[in-house]
Amino acid sequence: MGLVLPTIEAYQVQHLPIVKAYADKIGLVETINELVPTEMAIDPGTIVLGMILDTLSGRSPLYRLEEFFTHQDTALLLGKVVPPEAFQDDTVGRVLERLYATGTMKVFTACAVRADRVFGFDKRYVHFDTTSITVYGEYRPPEEAGESEVPFRITYGYSKDKRPDLKQFVFSTLCVDRAVPLWGTPEDGNASDKTVNNTLLSTIATFLATHGVAPGAYIYVAEAALVTEDNLAALGDTLFISRLPATYNACGRLIAEAVAHNTWQEVGVLAHTKPTKHRPVTSYKAYEGEVTLYGTAYRAVVVHSSTQDKRRQQRLARDIQASYSTIQSTARTAEQQEYFCRADAEAAAVQLRAVPAAYHLVDVTVEERPVYGRGRPSPPKPRTVKALRYRLKTTIRPQTERIGRMEEEAGCFVLLTNVPTAGDLAHSARDLLSVDKEQHGTEQNDGFLKDPVIVNSLFLKKPERIEALGLVWLLALLLWRLMERTMRTHVDTTSTPLPGWDKKATERPTAFMMVTKFAGVIVFKFGHHRQLARPLSVVQQQYLTALDVPAACFTDLQSG
Repeated sequence: MGLVLPTIEAYQVQHLPIVKAYADKIGLVETINELVPTEMAIDPGTIVLGMILDTLSGRSPLYRLEEFFTHQDTALLLGKVVPPEAFQDDTVGRVLERLYATGTMKVFTACAVRADRVFGFDKRYVHFDTTSITVYGEYRPPEEAGESEVPFRITYGYSKDKRPDLKQFVFSTLCVDRAVPLWGTPEDGNASDKTVNNTLLSTIATFLATHGVAPGAYIYVAEAALVTEDNLAALGDTLFISRLPATYNACGRLIAEAVAHNTWQEVGVLAHTKPTKHRPVTSYKAYEGEVTLYGTAYRAVVVHSSTQDKRRQQRLARDIQASYSTIQSTARTAEQQEYFCRADAEAAAVQLRAVPAAYHLVDVTVEERPVYGRGRPSPPKPRTVKALRYRLKTTIRPQTERIGRMEEEAGCFVLLTNVPTAGDLAHSARDLLSVDKEQHGTEQNDGFLKDPVIVNSLFLKKPERIEALGLVWLLALLLWRLMERTMRTHVDTTSTPLPGWDKKATERPTAFMMVTKFAGVIVFKFGHHRQLARPLSVVQQQYLTALDVPAACFTDLQSG
């Protein structure tokens, strides 16, 4: 009898075993199974893990999920052998409904608390942001569809995607430690950032208490929509940092005051990354001021950026050009007018000089134009002047000092805060700006949630299922940020940068950067044995060290 060789199977696992390792670190599957009751053949935690892996693989959740796992080593990625048909749409839909019935935030909070215990988040700064997510489909109002009240309404609203023709819902998140999500929920499609802020402020202290954060031990960071009379009243004694909206007259007044006084405090460079040809280094300077809003005095810090706000600079350039075109047209018309006496010409010159122009001045002189008699004069005799006529001669010049001041003002914005300048929670202007810039990490989460490969299959007709799908996104985002946070902590503590783009060392590795490094990882499986198709490269080993994940995650089964 001949020797029978075991079947050899090949799986392109890429970075997914690392994601599984991080799910195991926070006990994601066990936590979900403890909270979500089910009598299904497959546990909900495994289904959710599968959806997270699919989400972070570059595919769409719930879109051909069964087909995705047909080509995956489920024992390696899920901790046990799971048939692909376990991920059919009906099964996944039922799990989503169970998640909603249990309470999506209850589930997420439990997972986030466990992650906090393992990784120890910095919860001094709590960042809030919202983003709109567009959907395709009719999505009739519940009263028209004959349904009971839904958790949120999918409807038209202000589209941050610039797609006002599509219905949407708004997703709000609360993050700590730069961009790690602690909370998130969908809101009505026409929900206002101002209103969402106000609703959250009434419960944030209770929510943060579940994470061991005492009242007064954190600073709330949000975009300019936070600044309303109701929201400032709701904040009470809660410390906050926001931007003063440009729609407030006080904003322009403070900026003009800072530029006029010219007593800036040098803040310097805050960026961690090295400047490039297309991204020059940005340095900052600050001016401390104060503003009273709705009867309460707040600290106002005017910040000037050396690279300035491109949109405001472009708007100023358009205004200057429009000012020049208008005054030029007026001047040309005036130059064509002829006057019979100097007094009339001088009066017209005075009137032209008084024409208002925001960025230009008009210099006007009166020129004499002699009118000669008919005929050709003889060489020895000059031409006979019969009369004098007068015309205006104009020169347009920019108001250099005013334009320079306006350009400097265009590079400024105002931070509004009640954070003190002395005491345990004291923050300098540099500290405030550093915290405000970390808001960018939260905004990057919006890009993650809006990524077409993640949300382009929002075909679910039930808002309840979409809310549960939002839980899957948040959990995927949580693991994504944990991986990124771990790598950056490793770089900071060891002073060892990682290979980034184009083989250049980076001190700010990203999760996406890590994903590209493991794009070609293939695992061979024959029988119960697994082996990498090729050894891990030096770069891949460096990333695994920074991630605190053993290379065995690609070949050894991890119990989920």
